[in-house]
Amino acid sequence: MDFSLSEDQVELKKWAHEFAEKEIRPVAAEYDESEEFPWPVVKKAAEAGLYSVDIYLQAQQDPTGMTLPLIMEETFWGCAGIGLAIFGTGLPLSALAAVGTPEQLFEWAPKMFGTPEKPEVGAFAVTEPQAGSDVRNLRTRAVRDGDEWVLNGTKVFITNGQYANVYVVVATVDPELGHRGQASFIISRDDPGIRPGKKEKKLGIRASDTSEVILEDCRIPADRVLGGLDKLEGKLEKARKGESSGRASAALRTFEVTRPAVAAQATGIARAALEFAIDYAKERKAFGVPIAQHQSIQNTLADMATEVECARLLVHRAAWLAASGRPFEKAEGSMSKLKAGEVAVKVTEQAIQVLGGYGFIKDFPVEKWYRDSKIYTLFEGTSEIQRMVIARALIG
Repeated sequence: MDFSLSEDQVELKKWAHEFAEKEIRPVAAEYDESEEFPWPVVKKAAEAGLYSVDIYLQAQQDPTGMTLPLIMEETFWGCAGIGLAIFGTGLPLSALAAVGTPEQLFEWAPKMFGTPEKPEVGAFAVTEPQAGSDVRNLRTRAVRDGDEWVLNGTKVFITNGQYANVYVVVATVDPELGHRGQASFIISRDDPGIRPGKKEKKLGIRASDTSEVILEDCRIPADRVLGGLDKLEGKLEKARKGESSGRASAALRTFEVTRPAVAAQATGIARAALEFAIDYAKERKAFGVPIAQHQSIQNTLADMATEVECARLLVHRAAWLAASGRPFEKAEGSMSKLKAGEVAVKVTEQAIQVLGGYGFIKDFPVEKWYRDSKIYTLFEGTSEIQRMVIARALIG
């Protein structure tokens, strides 16, 4: 058991931190206020190599699993909204890599990212108005029509929904088969019948785009189903015969893979709040001495630091298990996401308490981190869903 980082990992962490410090932190408040998509920052990230397919290839080849957690924590230490603008494409890329054919991956992954000169983004469209965490109850339909698929439905709360160049859309092919009758489809922004809907105004992560995606007789070639037609037909045939695949839906499998990375994002927010609270407590005086000398403040800081370390350790363990091919026997991916999300909310709230009234105003960043943190108990599976997944792993 070794908790040290290699020289390459130390350099990777430093590189991501310097980008967050120089390019993200200085403009975080501006984009939080304007709610504009931070294309200039995404472009700088692409030019620096932080926004690219190569980062994910590097992560896949890392036997320790630490590449993405290290980069995510540092980037989201800078700003969660801008961080999601940079790394939101990782979710559809994960779906494409997990289910798609090699030919689909090589064709569509570059289109998700574009080029450093003209970066693009991708979107993973699963959630629907009547099916939030319940991905088994999706109503978006995909119907075969000769050499094409025709899709109809509305997706909500889609990261990069307004701006995506490539969408991976989960739809129902055979409603009678439940989640086993679903498939994922690749849709280009230029395909007829797909358009962005309402852009959501949010409590936090305001630099990240969250929008509806509307499909109205959206027509795509038949070979755009992830994994290919033969694989889909084989899966449907087994389901109709009542044969168990022993696997969760494609959407759920994608979330399982990405949960440790999402947990690392939440850890980055919590660490940012902890560090700011420590620095403030050293400088701010009350009753003639720095408030860091007051026992109550010391207790709070100690609890905050312990929680951040707990979250990080769960993240690193889950990432290592996944990278080394070991199963999540106790739902360790969900554990990391559950703990880190709730730690982010708790620690940012405690940071506000340490700052007192100053923590409640926009002159200081802790109120923003508090707003940003809440989404980590909601998206990619609420805390309640994570507890359900963990409990099922424990009791069967």
